[in-house]
Amino acid sequence: MDRTNTLLHTPIAPSTPARSATRRRILGDPAPTGPPAGEPQLVLGRYRLLERLGAGGFGEVWRARDELLHREVAVKRVRLGPDGHSERVAREAHASARLSHPAIVALYEACAVQDAFYLISELVHGATLARLIAEDALTDEEILEIGVALVGALAHAHARGVIHRDIKPQNVLVPDRVEDPAGAAKLTDFGGASLMDEDALTRTGDVLGTLAYMAPEQSAGEEAGEEADLYALALVLYEALSGINPVRGATPAATARRIGCRLEPLERRRRDLPRALTRAIDAALLPSPRERGTLEQLRDGLQCERAPRARLAPRPPGTHHPTLKPRRPEGLQTVRPSVAAAAVADATPGEATAPAPAGSGRLIALPRMVWLGCALALVVWQAWAGRPGVALLLLAALLPLLALPRRSGPWWLGCASAPALGLAGLAGVFPALAGQARRWPRRAALGALGFWWMALAEPLLARHLWLGPHAGTPARAAWEGSLGSSAAHVVGPLLSLGVALGAALWALGAVLLPWLVRGSNAALDIVAATVWSAAMVAFAPALGAGLSAHAVHANPRGAVLGGILGGVFAVAARALRGPV
Repeated sequence: MDRTNTLLHTPIAPSTPARSATRRRILGDPAPTGPPAGEPQLVLGRYRLLERLGAGGFGEVWRARDELLHREVAVKRVRLGPDGHSERVAREAHASARLSHPAIVALYEACAVQDAFYLISELVHGATLARLIAEDALTDEEILEIGVALVGALAHAHARGVIHRDIKPQNVLVPDRVEDPAGAAKLTDFGGASLMDEDALTRTGDVLGTLAYMAPEQSAGEEAGEEADLYALALVLYEALSGINPVRGATPAATARRIGCRLEPLERRRRDLPRALTRAIDAALLPSPRERGTLEQLRDGLQCERAPRARLAPRPPGTHHPTLKPRRPEGLQTVRPSVAAAAVADATPGEATAPAPAGSGRLIALPRMVWLGCALALVVWQAWAGRPGVALLLLAALLPLLALPRRSGPWWLGCASAPALGLAGLAGVFPALAGQARRWPRRAALGALGFWWMALAEPLLARHLWLGPHAGTPARAAWEGSLGSSAAHVVGPLLSLGVALGAALWALGAVLLPWLVRGSNAALDIVAATVWSAAMVAFAPALGAGLSAHAVHANPRGAVLGGILGGVFAVAARALRGPV
């Protein structure tokens, strides 16, 4: 397999110096360096190197200032050698020079000087799509905007005889500031592109691209045409909307075996999306190039939410929805995370991958440190007010938040409804509420965290919400001012197998509920909800009596009524959202 110059062309998402420092503190990135000793500060007579953004086996990328036009640019320096890198970087320059589109990174200048080839291009302040997917930082609407922009970029390139051949999230930059919807994303890295009116760069049978995003015909060494770019783009959108690349396996060999197989339809993974959208993406992922349709058909699917018959069904609170957030007005800045330029040096040629996210598309996505900072401030405030016992209890409640991804919305605040329902004797309804989240990991997290918060709220409020406080728990006045008493008599007894299994029961109930109540048949939904409610009602007292022997009450409060109402709520919520 002929590996492309992936290492060099992994997209860079530059940022201002002030934001770079913040980015490094949050992400733990190595500090960028200035020009090395002995290397000229000024290259090509006009570009002053300011900051090295990344380096790889084939060269390095710098943030630089154009002293002639007084603007910042990206300077890519490729070391030339006898192994053909000069031909590849020249091919990137030739392909990029043909293109002028808001969704394609602009090339300003290209030239060879002694033993190096320089590409001077537009400097994009933003993040790679790979990083945004990994950090769960995009809404559905933003993903569709990005998809429409990329369709426009590929249509423009194909009309000028350029086939990209290496479309992947790492090669898509998402700018911080979007003034034109056509530039909601920018495609980069044309180093592996083919030009229709020139001789092929590689021999017949050679393979260019990234394995996990490669069309079947491309992986077989056949000529990759417009259909291969369509396939790769659809796969990128599938991953952005579902959080999973269905082709990528645990090993390159496993990935290779999946190429050419029929993939699990996005329509099955995201039943809440319009069928016109999911079917357009699924059609573009068919193994046969002749059956994939066209870029125009994919664009129509991405824009289907504008059609009256394709409006999205209502979604429960706490989940995102493309129609909930209006499109960004012109010139409005959207804050996105910066990415580490050092990824250029760390990427593996031909198979760069991004971490798998826990979910995708939050309406609010802030750095995890913001939420943890606010939570820690609350703990410190209680300790400062002379209530270290309460501070310890709050700390125990907030420790699970450390497991949140780097960018997390406030969805976990919904777990506070568990103690609130417990006060009304309806705590058993909470698993049904948690079961409305779109992704099963989030449903499990909501269910378990809600149970834990309710267990901690019982001694704090001195109320019987589920099983009641531990039998040996003293009055709050006796432990709230004592760290040791709180640890020994309040928090300690809750670190038990019974509480862990209770949390597991709620998590399991939340995970299974939407798989049982599907909305396709009202009678079946009622039966499924009844079975779910009966199981929750049956297992909750068993756990309470058998594993929480030191609880004041062996039977959970409101388990029966809560289970029944939870089932009713599940059926009603599914009826409102429509079938899956």
